[in-house]
Amino acid sequence: MTWIISGFADEAGPTTREQIDALTRDGLTHIDLRAVEGANITALDPAVARTVRQQLDEAGIAVNMFGSPIGKIDIADDIASDVERLRHLGEMARIFDCKAVRIFSYYNKAGQPHDRWQAASIDRLKTLRDEADKLDLVLYHENESDIFGDRSDDVLALAPLRDGERFKLIYDFANYIRTGERGLDTWAKFRDKTDALHFKDQKKNGEHVPIGQGDTDAAAILEDAAAMGWTGPCTLEPHLVHSAAVLATGASGTGSQSLKDLGPAECFHVAAAEARRLLDRIGVAYR
Repeated sequence: MTWIISGFADEAGPTTREQIDALTRDGLTHIDLRAVEGANITALDPAVARTVRQQLDEAGIAVNMFGSPIGKIDIADDIASDVERLRHLGEMARIFDCKAVRIFSYYNKAGQPHDRWQAASIDRLKTLRDEADKLDLVLYHENESDIFGDRSDDVLALAPLRDGERFKLIYDFANYIRTGERGLDTWAKFRDKTDALHFKDQKKNGEHVPIGQGDTDAAAILEDAAAMGWTGPCTLEPHLVHSAAVLATGASGTGSQSLKDLGPAECFHVAAAEARRLLDRIGVAYR
């Protein structure tokens, strides 16, 4: 049983070189490519992308997943913009040899009734899933603040979309705590429906901390995942310092108060070291 440990290395720095340095310092061989060289992956120029790929190859780093913002628009907005972003990722997939795409499930700024919000979100996700099938991509939905798939019961409403190989679910520890739900309660709903994990931990007061040090029950959840034989990609998304990359996500909460004097690269290093320490204690093999 071996887990893949990847990272949103744009939290360490904006350039390819800075991101590679952060990953290699901590022995990580995978990256979730989100923002690099001044552009999100959904808008990255193909020529720049090929240069980034060459640098990653030279460093022995593979792309685990694309960190797209697809699904972070309103249910009243034209979905064509998201479809175009997904098509761009079809081109990126060929360059980076990666099929996995992180997505979200839409805002409801006008406050439409919950059933309409759910229906509109699912309809849009089906459209994206159909497009992903044409492009040979795989969508990974992240539970995120204020989108439809925010609270656990609403993410459960999306779980039937996993029927097939084009739609999967990410479990983000910190994003559930802000809904007021207990970590182990949410995990009980998703332990057999989780396809990837985001290592982002948080205290009840909103402060981000290294994985296993917050109020999300992360350590107990990871122990249970290991005991049941779960395998899959685990992505560091620490948010320990609210760098430009973190702020671009519309992050809630605050950075780590105990690490506030450290820069982005050092905070990423702390997050990686603490994640390794926790997994070693649990007895998980990872690479």
